[in-house]
Amino acid sequence: MADIEQNTQDIGKILPVEITTEMQKNFLDYAMSVIVSRALPDVKDGLKPVHRRILYAMWDVGIRSSGKHKKSATVVGEVLGKYHPHGDSAVYDAMVRLAQDFSMRYPLIDGQGNFGSIDGDSPAAMRYTEAKLSKISEEMLVDIEKETVDMVPNFDSTHNEPAYLPAKLPNLLLMGSDGIAVGMATKIPPHNLTEVVDAVTYQIDNPEATVEELMQFIKGPDFPTAGAIYDSKAIAEVYATGRGRIVVRGKAEIEEGRGGKSQIVITEIPYQVNKAEMVARIADLVHEKKVEGISDLRDESDRHGIRVVIELKRDSKPKSVLNNIYKHTALQTTFPANFVALVDGTPQTLGLKQIIAEYIKHRQHVITKRTEYELKQAKARAHILEGLKIALDHLDAVIKTIRESKDSDEAKSNLMSRFGLSEIQATAILDMQLRRLAALERQKIEDEYKAVSKLIADLEDLLAHPVKILTVIKAELTEIKDRYGDDRRTKVYKSALGEFSEEDLIPSEETVITITSTGYIKRQNPSVFRTQHRGGKGVTGMTTKEEDDIAQILAGNTHDDILFFTTTGRVFKTKVYDLPEGSRQAKGQAIVNLINISQDEKLQTVLTLGKSDSTKFLLMVTKNGTIKKTKLTDYDNIRISGIIAIKLETGDSLEWVKPTTGTDQALLVSYEGKSIRFKEEDVRPTARDTMGVRGIELKSGDYVVGMEVFPSNKEAPTDKRRKTFEDVLIVTERGLGKRTSVRNWPLQKRGGQGVKAASLNDKTGKLVTCIGVDETIDQIVLTSRSAQIIKLPLKNIPQLGRDTQGVILMRFSGKADTVAAVTCLEKVTAPSV
Repeated sequence: MADIEQNTQDIGKILPVEITTEMQKNFLDYAMSVIVSRALPDVKDGLKPVHRRILYAMWDVGIRSSGKHKKSATVVGEVLGKYHPHGDSAVYDAMVRLAQDFSMRYPLIDGQGNFGSIDGDSPAAMRYTEAKLSKISEEMLVDIEKETVDMVPNFDSTHNEPAYLPAKLPNLLLMGSDGIAVGMATKIPPHNLTEVVDAVTYQIDNPEATVEELMQFIKGPDFPTAGAIYDSKAIAEVYATGRGRIVVRGKAEIEEGRGGKSQIVITEIPYQVNKAEMVARIADLVHEKKVEGISDLRDESDRHGIRVVIELKRDSKPKSVLNNIYKHTALQTTFPANFVALVDGTPQTLGLKQIIAEYIKHRQHVITKRTEYELKQAKARAHILEGLKIALDHLDAVIKTIRESKDSDEAKSNLMSRFGLSEIQATAILDMQLRRLAALERQKIEDEYKAVSKLIADLEDLLAHPVKILTVIKAELTEIKDRYGDDRRTKVYKSALGEFSEEDLIPSEETVITITSTGYIKRQNPSVFRTQHRGGKGVTGMTTKEEDDIAQILAGNTHDDILFFTTTGRVFKTKVYDLPEGSRQAKGQAIVNLINISQDEKLQTVLTLGKSDSTKFLLMVTKNGTIKKTKLTDYDNIRISGIIAIKLETGDSLEWVKPTTGTDQALLVSYEGKSIRFKEEDVRPTARDTMGVRGIELKSGDYVVGMEVFPSNKEAPTDKRRKTFEDVLIVTERGLGKRTSVRNWPLQKRGGQGVKAASLNDKTGKLVTCIGVDETIDQIVLTSRSAQIIKLPLKNIPQLGRDTQGVILMRFSGKADTVAAVTCLEKVTAPSV
């Protein structure tokens, strides 16, 4: 009482308060208002206040599924004027969403006119569109007149509105919800009605059911836009905890298009994805060259469904293009599930079982209230029928009493006193029409009384046995399933869809890697070089800077690892597809932009390693003839800054690296034409940061120009079967070359001076390299220091003895030009279809 008097005295006064206290109180009030009254759905009916008010307003004024559509402006005005004092556009936008079949799995409003599109087009103004309740939405409101829900005053206390709807449907799961409150948010995906009904029925019969058991029925979300979802474990986590992420992917198929070219056809997209923006994003990726292989893009969608056609170039890799689209566009998204809803006015994060349990509890309450209402109505009717029966049993006396009364009030009083009737019964008798006195009408009253009496007994029995209410819930759900149930649209895949690695997005194809002496690198498709006859001049392989010679070219696959070995003995690693792809005349990219090579280092050897290789060791040879063997696993974890591959003596440099199996043989060739062949076992494996042992003894001024590794075997040089590696390709500075059987080199102990590899003179020049060739090699590519390139078949190069000069492979435009690099190209076999 004292507080009230104090508050009365404070009216009109300005009282000082702490601003922090007032801010906290006001913000908390605002936050709770947003949470409870705007952004979050109620677990009972799955609706936010604005959606509930829209549906109730339409029901209340009779805009139902069986009637005509009414102007949307009428509905919005009804909602604004009676229940929702907010902006008209906010109400209209909320109503529009309930009518969109791409937003709602089961639309609650039947819209007529332009209600927007999946392309993000805005709906027509409310004065143009019309709406009415859909049939399924009426299941949300049925029985509301039977005092089944709490009614609360509206904003100005002139009308009452439901605090929640009776909701025969488990609407929170069926329609989902999406909202951002203060300090919390909700994002619940829609589900399939048939599956949800089956799960609810199962949980009614098995209250202790687990999430795994419920997932026998509810496989996962079922989006209106279909698509596919992945990873049953992730879905189970969402259902168990109420939170998690679900990968959603649209439906895209690779088809054969015009002219034998492939095309990707998208017919389904993930939920809540704007199709027009997705198509525009694909176009941007093509322009930015992040996705290659697309020649045309068009949207052929119409009222029958989605159809986006992506025409591919003839030489493109359809699967790779599609994987790129999945990664870089919204054709694959992640749905961040967050099952937050109001439970008795309090926001809670709910799992699947809790949501179903709350729905069952709600329906138990609604059916109990409905039964109580129907029982009250039945008893009232039975009471009237009892009075009518009394009147019919004493018909003459009742008529006499009425005729002797002065007015209706006296007649009512006399009937009540003479026959022991209640006022309600007496009024019903006075209101009874004379035709009810006929014999058949009297029988109808008797039959009705019996039916009402049975109804009362059934209703009382239902209230006395709550477990029977659960049976009613199941029966009503079965009826709804039979009426509205449909097949699942979204496919569910049990396996997880992992993140795409770079290799998933890059076509696996053969490539030629070119490196210049000044440190530029690029990769090209082998088809850019035209095959020529032996002795041709070749074509220009790249546009180089002044005095920028070709230092090395090699063949590989885009999915291979590529190791960069420097003259100082360090090694770097990247992927072949990380190298820039250029045209034949393109200069390429500076290697220093790809790896962290220092200024005092020079790139000397580049090695490609495929996943299917049987490599166990790396065999290294230095300029001065030192050889070293190290396990390949020692190079698994290479830092961006590189690691030590071999320790070198002062004045020495790393020149050559080859992968081996551990039982191979090595061939070393020097600039002056010396060579030695020995077993790999002669070189003991050592750690990375160690020096090697002597591989070949060299004279002053001589140095190693090449090494080759080949399998150990005992086949004779004349063996026609050519089962394994057998020949060595020798190329000199002046473009002469030959093939020589490796058996022409005697097997020696490492560290010796070796034997002659070729007969050299001024015409041949010194040796450039030696390369092992076998039946898998199709062609070789020679590059001169002035950037001339020639490609010729290996079969055109004759097999000659070891102590020979060879034949002319390449002629030069300039007299001072010499061979800079040689590489071999393997045969490419088209995969069978």
